[in-house]
Amino acid sequence: MPLTKKSNSVGILFDRIRWEEKEIARRLEERGAKVQMIDAKLQVLSLDKPEPSIPSIVIERCVSFYRGMNAGSVLEAQGTKLINSSRVLDTCGNKLATSLLLSRNGVPSPKTVVAFSAESAMQAIDSIGYPCVMKPIVGSWGRQVIPVRDRETAEALIELREQQGDSIQMIFYIQEMVNRPPRDIRCITVGEEVVAHVYRYSPPDTWKTNVALGGHTENCPLSKELEDVVLKASKIIGGDVLGVDVMENQTMEQLVVHEVNGTVEFKGAQSATNESIADKIAQYALHCSRGNNVPTEDAVGKISSVM
Repeated sequence: MPLTKKSNSVGILFDRIRWEEKEIARRLEERGAKVQMIDAKLQVLSLDKPEPSIPSIVIERCVSFYRGMNAGSVLEAQGTKLINSSRVLDTCGNKLATSLLLSRNGVPSPKTVVAFSAESAMQAIDSIGYPCVMKPIVGSWGRQVIPVRDRETAEALIELREQQGDSIQMIFYIQEMVNRPPRDIRCITVGEEVVAHVYRYSPPDTWKTNVALGGHTENCPLSKELEDVVLKASKIIGGDVLGVDVMENQTMEQLVVHEVNGTVEFKGAQSATNESIADKIAQYALHCSRGNNVPTEDAVGKISSVM
C-alpha cells in the first residue's frame, strides 16, 4: 500500500494488526491525529534517500522482533522519532542484554548465568542448581522457556538445542527458578508513569503466566516498592512505552524484574485496568510529535486534561 504525506499524523508500524494496534489508532483519532498505518512487510526503504511520506513520529508495533527493530532503525536514521527507539527494541529483544543492564545498574533480578557451548551449559546449570529455568535469549509468549528440574532433563534440552544447528540456540541463558506465588506482575510504563499494574496468574497445570498461554489478569496494587523498581528498570532500559515483568521472590522477600518488553501487548492488562492504556500511549506520542521533551507523570496528566 503506497504511503501518502499527511500533516499532524502519527504512524503505526506493524506486521500484524491486533487489538492493541486498533485501539491505539482509535485513541489517536479521537485526539485529532491522522493515523498512518505502515505495514512493515510492504516497505522498501532506501538507506540514502529518506521516505518523505513517513510521519515524524512512528509507534513501532511489529510482532516480529527483527523486522520491527531493523525497519525502525532505518526510519530513525532518516529522522523519525520511533516509539520505542531501535536501541531499546534491540535491548529488550535480547534477554541477555536486558539482564546485563539491569544487573549492572542494581535492579533486583533473578540470578542468571550464560554459557556458549553444550559442555559449558551443563556447568552453568550446575552452578545455578535445580530447579532452574532455561530460556532462549530471543523469544516471546513463553516459547522455549522450560523448567529444568533434574540433570536428565538438562542433558536432553542441551542435546536438542545442539541438534537444531542454530547458532543462537547455542547461547544458553539459565536463570534460577524464583520462589514466587503462582503469578507475576505486569506493569506498563509510558514515559515516567506506571499506567497499568496487574497480576498475571498461571492457568491450571502450568507455571507460565503469559496471557497468550491462558493466564488471566487481576488488578495489582501499586506499592511504592513496586513503582520504584519498575520506574528504575524503565529508566535504565530507556524506553518510551515498556512492559516490565516483576516477580515476588518469597525467599528473599523482594521484587525482582525478570523481563522487559519493548513492544508490549496489553489486552490482558487492560481487562484489569480502569484507565485506557492505549490512550496513554496516544497522548504520549502526540506530546512527542509537538517536539516536546519526554513528559513526566505530571506532564502526562496535564496533556490529558487539555486534549
